[in-house]
Amino acid sequence: MPTTPATDAGSASAGTGTQESIMLELVDESGNTIGTAEKLSAHQAPGLLHRAFSVFLFDERGRLLLQQRALGKYHSPGVWSNTCCGHPYPGESPFAAAARRTHEELGLSPSLLAEAGTVRYNHPDPASGLVEQEYNHLFVGLAQAAPDPDPEEVGDTAFVTAEELAKRHAEVPFSAWFMTVLDAARPAIRELTGDAAGW
Repeated sequence: MPTTPATDAGSASAGTGTQESIMLELVDESGNTIGTAEKLSAHQAPGLLHRAFSVFLFDERGRLLLQQRALGKYHSPGVWSNTCCGHPYPGESPFAAAARRTHEELGLSPSLLAEAGTVRYNHPDPASGLVEQEYNHLFVGLAQAAPDPDPEEVGDTAFVTAEELAKRHAEVPFSAWFMTVLDAARPAIRELTGDAAGW
């Protein structure tokens, strides 16, 4: 995610350096908008439930595009996570935010992007003390161009098979929310990639 002040990566992200205030959309347990809050304050324990999105893009071989979050991020720096995640601007549709941030962070526009349901979770980050209380809109799609990531947002990228992901997940740190959003998106991922891909 490059720096458009108001969304960012990984369920909670932010670029580097000083930024103007970023506002998030607060929601109730059914996903209805109930107000707004400044981003960092929404992530202070115990956290305020807010709208977010997570994107899973796959290549023509059914491999998932992962990103490693840039080291300069204040939340979950340096960990691996799904293709893109962040927060819509208040009033912005999750679909529009997902497409926008994927382009801003990774320099690519999905050739297909489809809704894949929602998931609600509460994930504290032990390293920072921040809390992810999110009502997360899931999207799956296809990436038919090579990523050209913004280094302030993304440290590295990798396309992985389901088997390679399992190995990597056992060996290196991933975001606290990664498995929650992946598991919630699996039915749509299987529909997109087919049984042979193993998702």
